[in-house]
Amino acid sequence: MHKTMTIKEIPSEERPYEKLETRGASALSDAELLAIIIKCGTKEEKSTDIAMRVLNQHASGLIGLHKLSMKELQTIKGIGRVKAIQLKAITELSNRMAKATYKEKLNVHSPSSVASIYMEAMRHLECEHFKVILLDTKHNIIRDHTLSVGTVNASLVHPREVFIYALRHHAVSIILLHNHPSGISTPSNEDIAITKRIQSAGEILGITLLDHIVIGDGNFTSLKEKGYISG
Repeated sequence: MHKTMTIKEIPSEERPYEKLETRGASALSDAELLAIIIKCGTKEEKSTDIAMRVLNQHASGLIGLHKLSMKELQTIKGIGRVKAIQLKAITELSNRMAKATYKEKLNVHSPSSVASIYMEAMRHLECEHFKVILLDTKHNIIRDHTLSVGTVNASLVHPREVFIYALRHHAVSIILLHNHPSGISTPSNEDIAITKRIQSAGEILGITLLDHIVIGDGNFTSLKEKGYISG
């Protein structure tokens, strides 16, 4: 019978800890990085084997890790309560790191610059989150605010909610942003209608709607670029 090689039997330069130390984190595979979090294997398997099983638990692989519950993680052979907690902690930390990037004073100058700031935090959300991004005269982000968390099908937003918030924080212009849980960023008829309503209200109040960005899974659509926002 083939005997599984333990982590100690792997050449030192190929062990996850040593490999990261000598070659940098980017040299490690997803399984090797997870193995460092998992730390210990079992008598039958090394930590990288368990890590591979974790990655295979969800059809989306690494991306699907944050969707696994504590209970689901603990059904994986080699993952007990403590390891499940460690994995949930690291996925939450990665989410917070992604969100933290746009809490700094950032300048947005194109649809792609907006998408690059918000993509990782929004691409895997399971229901629609509708945000307004408030900008100053130089297109620096003042702050953003989630106006609505809707169903998988739609998020309904009233222009009043958008502009009360914009006026309170002295925004000169705004960008609307929401995700499509389907992963496809093609705007719906409702998306287009909401955009036109908010642009019209903004013109009365003197606050410019610069764009409405729809976030998909690694893709985005600018309603400005599609011609749905005039000016």
